[in-house]
Amino acid sequence: MKDKLKRLPIVLSLILAAGLVFALGMSQPSIEPQSFQNEAEAEPLPPEEPQPPSRAELVARALVEAYPRRVLRAEFRNGDWAVLLRDTWFYYAEGRMLPQGLRDRASEYSPIAFYNYVSELPPWTVPSEEQINRFRGVNNERAVRRPRANYFFDTLYRAHNRNEAYERVKTLRFLGHQVMVHYAILEDLSLIEEQIHAAARTDPQVRTWINNINSMVGWNWRNIAGTQSRSFHSYGVAIDILPRSTGGRAIYWLWAGSDWWNIPYERRYHPPDVVIKIFESYGFVWGGKWTFFDAMHFEYRPEVIVLNGMELSPLR
Repeated sequence: MKDKLKRLPIVLSLILAAGLVFALGMSQPSIEPQSFQNEAEAEPLPPEEPQPPSRAELVARALVEAYPRRVLRAEFRNGDWAVLLRDTWFYYAEGRMLPQGLRDRASEYSPIAFYNYVSELPPWTVPSEEQINRFRGVNNERAVRRPRANYFFDTLYRAHNRNEAYERVKTLRFLGHQVMVHYAILEDLSLIEEQIHAAARTDPQVRTWINNINSMVGWNWRNIAGTQSRSFHSYGVAIDILPRSTGGRAIYWLWAGSDWWNIPYERRYHPPDVVIKIFESYGFVWGGKWTFFDAMHFEYRPEVIVLNGMELSPLR
């Protein structure tokens, strides 16, 4: 009996200790490996880097800005970027600008040249052997290249054939010479003429250039020389301004001889820089900046100006 009484405090102490351990266990959260996994999954991921616009999107948006009264909007639809030209959707189609019904025939055409166009001519460099070999074969390559898809520009200028194109052109007196152009660029050319005459009042180089003009060629239904693609002259939106004299300088790569690629800028004919800038501000590119240079040629391609980050005049 005395032994039982001795053991009783020990048993009670063990029971109390066990109860205390249980109580402490109930008051602490259960920690398991799974809880760490869930917590990690709940952490926010770093934001994704914004992707730059595709070339298709850039071209589509440039067309809307360049032709605001005709190209009404751009959007991504049916797996490609497209623009609404009046009431017809034209799809980028890897640069070919085709209506829905012709998208499956894209391989039959060369892309439209939505090209890089520099605001200032880079320093001239002697061509490499690789470039020279490419230039030597260019005439043969141009002759067999597939024709450019004309559907977009045919619709833009409502000139699907020679007769339609002729109905859209008007004769304009420009810098003292008669030239036939599409009626859509009459106002632009009038504003260009005003600014060139204004520049001539203080710049003798511009006055000399105007006085040296011999003739102009605007509308002319034909293909680009040596190719199967329609020239922008066919729409009346390109002008060749031919001087009386080039001072012995080259004006056009096809007239410059077999090694035209070796002609540096100082041996090429150039209009005054201010004249080139005025044309560009109204959406015209100058052919003297092309690799295959054509320094008498100005062509209305406002979307190219926009694509290359150059500003169009707010007056256009």
